[in-house]
Amino acid sequence: MANFYDDKISERLGGTSFGKSTVIYKFEIIKRAKAAAKKAYPGLDLIDMGVGEPDWPADELIVKALSEEAGKPENRWYADNGIPEFQEAAARYLEKVYGLSDLIPSENIIHGIGSKPILALLPICFINPGDVLLTTVPGYPVTATYTKYLGGEVYNLPLYESNSFLPDLSTIPKTLLNRAKLLYINYPNNPTGAVANTEFFKEVAAFAAKNNIIVVHDSAYGALTYDGFKPLSFLSVDGAMDVGLEVHSLSKAFNMTGWRIGFICGDKKAIKAYASVKDNTDSGQFRAIQKAAVQGLNHTEITDRTVQKYSRRFDLLVDALKDLGFNAKKPKGSFYCYVKAPSGTENGKLFNSASEFSEFLIRESLISTVPWDDAGKFIRFSVTFEADTIEKEAEVVNEMKERIKRLKLIF
Repeated sequence: MANFYDDKISERLGGTSFGKSTVIYKFEIIKRAKAAAKKAYPGLDLIDMGVGEPDWPADELIVKALSEEAGKPENRWYADNGIPEFQEAAARYLEKVYGLSDLIPSENIIHGIGSKPILALLPICFINPGDVLLTTVPGYPVTATYTKYLGGEVYNLPLYESNSFLPDLSTIPKTLLNRAKLLYINYPNNPTGAVANTEFFKEVAAFAAKNNIIVVHDSAYGALTYDGFKPLSFLSVDGAMDVGLEVHSLSKAFNMTGWRIGFICGDKKAIKAYASVKDNTDSGQFRAIQKAAVQGLNHTEITDRTVQKYSRRFDLLVDALKDLGFNAKKPKGSFYCYVKAPSGTENGKLFNSASEFSEFLIRESLISTVPWDDAGKFIRFSVTFEADTIEKEAEVVNEMKERIKRLKLIF
């Protein structure tokens, strides 16, 4: 029987084909494999190395601030495009952590209900039908999704290990450059863990200026860096403020994933354009959450403690993976370890893709990872696995190692 909505769904969502696709998406495949493995091995705990969010809750200082602010009558009003206290705290944070000292809170910074909605709204600010978004793959797809919704085109820039997981801008066809409007980059990178240096950011800024392209730098993992590598803002290099926007999140650095709070900074006219779209999309994040976030931004030692934990876990994980035959290296940023998938097992099992190996790992060992086949066959391990003590961290990694060792992988 026909449904009333069969001929009413927009073409951007598939039109009359909406809901009829038989394609099963990656994370749904992982979810189903987890459920099947748990059923097959009821006495074995799942080791989840695929989690893409912090295992710690928000700091007590932040939670206490929310508790106190939530009951204040003055915080019940719409926040619209943000409160000055949050913008000012973000400006101080950017100066302290990234050395950005010339941003005017009321002109160059505005909040968002997490970085995902910010990235979704930016194409609405800039993309017209036929415009091109240049975006890195593997990566976070929301900006590309909205570009397509708006009638724009997406050109993928693969991140290869041979180029340190940086995009090769020289490979972009000239015909596309003439129509390119936005370039999306993300460092420290999800999923590769790669970091960008000043030289690369300068190259990007010069490329954008030459080709009249806006750079959107997703800095969600910006403050999570290790072993002497300092957080680096794209906006800190010469010329970047003229061509670039940077998106920051409190989800990763302050363990506030579900709180949905972030901000965007850059040129005041571009920020005004974003504010205009945002004002017609939402009424702002709850004022009490913004005020609680101020406490986080004012206390960067919260991030320091998180970085120490992740660094310690990386040391354990990388050593274990190397012992198992993976070509693993400790990343300089993010909380992901990105490694090539094995080719098969000693008993003749072959893996034609990273997805095949990831499903095999869940099914045979109850270990969950995230596969990526966009630019080679790679697996993403995360150090956000659940472990409430240092001793437990070692136990989890050792158990993971023992389970994988029994698989007799070949590379």
